[in-house]
Amino acid sequence: MDLNYTILIVDDVAENIQVAMGILKEENYNFAFAKNGEEALSLMAENNFDLVLLDVMMPGMDGFEVCRKMHLDENLQKIPVIFLTAKADPDSMSEGFHAGGVDYITKPFHANELLARVRTHLHLYHAKAILKENNITLQVKIEAERRRIMTELEATQKEMIYVLMGMIESLSDETGSHIRRVSEISRFLAHKHPVLSKDDAELIFHAAPMHDVGKLSIPYEILHKTEKLTPEEFEVMKTHTSRAHKYLKVPNRKIMKAADVIAYEHHEKWDGSGYPRGLKGEEIHPYARVVALADVFDALISKRTYKEAWDFQRAVSYIETHKGKHFEPTMVEIFLTHKEEIRKIAQV
Repeated sequence: MDLNYTILIVDDVAENIQVAMGILKEENYNFAFAKNGEEALSLMAENNFDLVLLDVMMPGMDGFEVCRKMHLDENLQKIPVIFLTAKADPDSMSEGFHAGGVDYITKPFHANELLARVRTHLHLYHAKAILKENNITLQVKIEAERRRIMTELEATQKEMIYVLMGMIESLSDETGSHIRRVSEISRFLAHKHPVLSKDDAELIFHAAPMHDVGKLSIPYEILHKTEKLTPEEFEVMKTHTSRAHKYLKVPNRKIMKAADVIAYEHHEKWDGSGYPRGLKGEEIHPYARVVALADVFDALISKRTYKEAWDFQRAVSYIETHKGKHFEPTMVEIFLTHKEEIRKIAQV
């Protein structure tokens, strides 16, 4: 089969097309380009393409609509689409995958990132074409390819979480060091928990940075208020858990599913007095129980616009006092047993 791949680049800004072609030219691909959705669909109807790099924000038909129309056409629906766009919000990412995209790259991007992802999806597209052409079943190779693609998808999820971490930092009073410490403390606690595996601990580590992603949709004046919130404002603030669930429940990948559970349930309390659903005891997912303790502890020892940082012993006493109330008793015992190790992680 001919491996001389042809890529269609769709962007209403000519400079963006030139940048993408300049990066990819070292792979000896063939290129075509279109400056709007209608032109792109017309080219696809008359030519064979192995991959489409598709911008989202274009006049007339946007990239999401182009992708949806491709998936209604049996001759076009198998062409992989990678969105290449400046829209980095969770809603847009989710819409892109729902429209049928196989990947989502946000601008600005690294050249090596674009090269690697394009190469991956072209290889996968080529592998599928070989199987169809020869009508053979190569289960071992398919499984190896599936694992490789799953690894790529997990890497993509981690990259998306990294992007969202930056957004959380810029729009809330949570610093990158807080997010990092919560992740590391959570992983440490999970490693010690009797019902969680090593894989669970690593999954929690990668998903924990998303615990407060719902705050991105909370009004600025509430999120950054330095005085105590009114009861009405606090009710709005509490919705950041259910708002996160609304966004994160859609992707069916393990990191995002873990992030969904953590973001949705990390304010539930062991005695049932938490929110948003008033879950009690083991009704709360173990991932959320771990992150709940790590998040509260690090928030206590961190300075915020509305409070000074607590000293380490005062924070430890708070955790101990709320054993069986806010926090799972087993988790508190693990924390107290290993508090000095956790202190090193927290650097206090």
